[in-house]
Amino acid sequence: MKKQESFSNSLSDEPQIPLAFLRNKKSAYSNGVILAADIGATKTNLALFEIHKGLLTLIKEKSYHTKNYNAFTEMVRSFHSDKLPIINGICLGVAGPVTRGKVKGTNFPWEIDSEEISRELQVHSVTLINDMEANAFGLVALRNKDFEILKEGSNIPGNAVIISPGTGLGEAGLYWDGTHYHPYATEGGHCDFSPRNDLDWELWKYLHQKFGHVSWERVVSGPGICSIYKFLRGFRGNAEPKWLEDKIQQEDAAAVITAVAHEKSDPVCIETLDLFVRYLAIEAAQFALKTKATGGVYLGGGIVPKIIGIINREIFTENFVAAGRMKPLLQLMPVQVVLNDKTPLLGAAYYGATHLG
Repeated sequence: MKKQESFSNSLSDEPQIPLAFLRNKKSAYSNGVILAADIGATKTNLALFEIHKGLLTLIKEKSYHTKNYNAFTEMVRSFHSDKLPIINGICLGVAGPVTRGKVKGTNFPWEIDSEEISRELQVHSVTLINDMEANAFGLVALRNKDFEILKEGSNIPGNAVIISPGTGLGEAGLYWDGTHYHPYATEGGHCDFSPRNDLDWELWKYLHQKFGHVSWERVVSGPGICSIYKFLRGFRGNAEPKWLEDKIQQEDAAAVITAVAHEKSDPVCIETLDLFVRYLAIEAAQFALKTKATGGVYLGGGIVPKIIGIINREIFTENFVAAGRMKPLLQLMPVQVVLNDKTPLLGAAYYGATHLG
């Protein structure tokens, strides 16, 4: 069990990124214990928080390999014991479209039903939200140290977006009402990948033959990095060195490719990373244009915060603003990387805390 931890802002504080769900909920939460979950295709993070006088205090947290379990309740029973406080509420951020309290994971086999969880675990308050929605809600808990600027912009109030490449590509919006933000889930990562040049078109044909439908998630994700690499290796006719083949087989392939790109020890890995950054910038800009996100673009997930030091910022910025007559608008939009990997878990905890009762 980890040492108890209190977070710097309470539910009653006015956060740096103001969200509407706290504005109208200041008297709705009560003291109690919240189980928060960030359920992804690769791993699931669980955390138990105590709420006292509007402050969340971490009691216990643990990560699990999602596919090692047949159901969420099975994982909870492994996590929670009689020695821990009774759970008063549960909030799950899940990588998949949530409809009427139910969700089937997009990249993992679970089906999750809030009523079933409530019944099996005997917890009255069980809330399901999309994992990217939880990510957006989690921004309320962050401070300046939790962000790194990738592209400068203007300080113009307005809508915002958050995009998180990981095992998949998650996207969520934050509607600005003039004083506060309202997060909402999307499945924008599954929209069609749109080629812009001959190389993109060749990649699309490669992916279309392999998958059929080619979404942005097929290129802006961990598996996307691997697909781009495999395509380029064949397309360029550049044989894979034995040492690199062995590393890719023995370790996480996407992590190896990005590390080798950073070391500049293989040209295909270098081009792969540059293409990944280019596609990330294009899709981030497209989502930002559709929502007029003058309030900013936030990049999260399991990849970008880890490679922020080796991202070619010129490639990112050049492709982010490459939208013809809309270039001046995109130049106004700041882009920041969310460094805190607990953001979706904190978002689920805060959201669950305000929905007790």
